[in-house]
Amino acid sequence: MKNMLIPILFAVATACCWGLYGPTIGNAQVKLPPPQGWSPFKPYVFIGIAYLVLAIAGGLIAMKLKGDTFSYTGEHFIPAKWGFLAGALGAAGALFLTTAMMTSKGNALLVMPIVFGGAVCVTALASAYKLRGHTTVSPALWVGMALVLVGVVTVARNTPHGHAAPAKPATEEPASESPGHE
Repeated sequence: MKNMLIPILFAVATACCWGLYGPTIGNAQVKLPPPQGWSPFKPYVFIGIAYLVLAIAGGLIAMKLKGDTFSYTGEHFIPAKWGFLAGALGAAGALFLTTAMMTSKGNALLVMPIVFGGAVCVTALASAYKLRGHTTVSPALWVGMALVLVGVVTVARNTPHGHAAPAKPATEEPASESPGHE
């Protein structure tokens, strides 16, 4: 179990970041379309910039720390190909998630459980497909997927809904004079 602590901590950190993604992008919601307001794709541009900056800086730093080369030719083209495909899938997912959030009026409580419950099931199905003929799929997988569906519906229906009340403007109070201070 000790060898699994680091991956588990990074997985929990990922869940926290991605779990906050929906509510954060919901803050970019505006009621007015362009030109008075903006489309859901204006914040998406900066999502892409953030991905680009963090992925490149983080990747280069981690490569250096691990003693990797910076070559992507020959045999080293494989990580470039699969990395680009994974990045394209991640960017498409972010685009779909941004669109879902904006068209649901920022309702992260509806969208996020579907996204992450669905992602777990898609990962399981992709693994089962990749390993077809080399392993048998346990019926417990299908039970687990059904439980994910029940969990998604339960979480979406029972999470408190609504928006926080707007902050009240601060009222200025007249300065009180203390005796003896003039």
